[in-house]
Amino acid sequence: MTSNAVVVPGAAGAPSRAALSGARRIVVKVGSSSLTSIRGGIAEEALTDLADALAHKRNAGTEIILVSSGAIAAGLAPLGLDKRPRDLATQQAAASVGQGLLMARYTHAFGAHGVTVSQVLLTADDFMRRSQHTNAFRALDRLLNLGVVPVVNENDTVATHEIRFGDNDRLAALVAHLVRADALVLLSDVDSLYDGPPSHGAKRIAHVTGPRDLEGVSIGSTGKAGVGTGGMVTKVEAASIAAGSGIHALVTSTANAAAALAGEDVGTWFSVNGARKPIRLLWLAHLASVQGTLVLDDGAVRAVRDRHTSLLPAGISAVHGDFEAGDAVEMVGTDGTVIARGLVNYGAAELPQMLGRSTRELGKTLGRGYDREVVHVDDLVLV
Repeated sequence: MTSNAVVVPGAAGAPSRAALSGARRIVVKVGSSSLTSIRGGIAEEALTDLADALAHKRNAGTEIILVSSGAIAAGLAPLGLDKRPRDLATQQAAASVGQGLLMARYTHAFGAHGVTVSQVLLTADDFMRRSQHTNAFRALDRLLNLGVVPVVNENDTVATHEIRFGDNDRLAALVAHLVRADALVLLSDVDSLYDGPPSHGAKRIAHVTGPRDLEGVSIGSTGKAGVGTGGMVTKVEAASIAAGSGIHALVTSTANAAAALAGEDVGTWFSVNGARKPIRLLWLAHLASVQGTLVLDDGAVRAVRDRHTSLLPAGISAVHGDFEAGDAVEMVGTDGTVIARGLVNYGAAELPQMLGRSTRELGKTLGRGYDREVVHVDDLVLV
């Protein structure tokens, strides 16, 4: 452990970075700021160095999935754009141009080591629907079995504002969960998480065992290059999602990739602090776009939170928002505290007539179809 590192309480005895050296399957995410710049497009040396490190690990027997940002940034210079566009249509155009350029570079760089790469483009929709995420798992698993390094990116060319991940850090956390990875490594242009601005003498946080370890820590936003969408905030969120669902995570710089994969003492290590969850519930907890709010009475709060039951119309006292059946909603107590998120079975226009009434009564008066739960327990996650 380096002398200027912050060692959090409870870290002793926890699984260490050495887990990376013997991991069977690792998801590695690299950010736009590490691979591209607005002026120069793709940074050839940085991309080659990363490919060298990952190919070495792959050839040593570890299965690698690379979640790579950079398509939009790579497409800026060819399109004559001097900064990342804000409108979705231009972002999609840049991604369409840049994705091919990025994959060509990866194909060449990994090919020098005899490693084949493939392109896998995903949207949030692929994690929302069981048939789609099952197919995504099968495809990725088969590619890995064939010795391929899948290069995953969000499908920026077709994704809409409503179903975007927003950044590839959280996409990487979901991919790690989807493929049952042993670890997630998040790379950027910052070597570690610090307990404040590094320029002000802050200390490196070497190990995080849970959310309490980060209380009071000031976390920065976007990277130096100005071409990404995340920053340290989203990396910490992604690492926390992974650790909370049974996957170790490491946050460090792209320059430290080889050292990180070798299990050396670099970056910030997030130890597992929770069990694996169904991927649909993971999406619902962290990525779903909430369209409305259901206010629960005290009895319903206890039933949902403490007894883990479905939400019935009898326990709802108010409805807010404009949503349709199948949308994600938040469930809150009378004091506004968020209890859970779930996929609602009725639209906002239907629910007011149902509030406070039993499913048996609703079935008799309104007909079949109105005797169901408002949110089924299988479509509900506590937050």
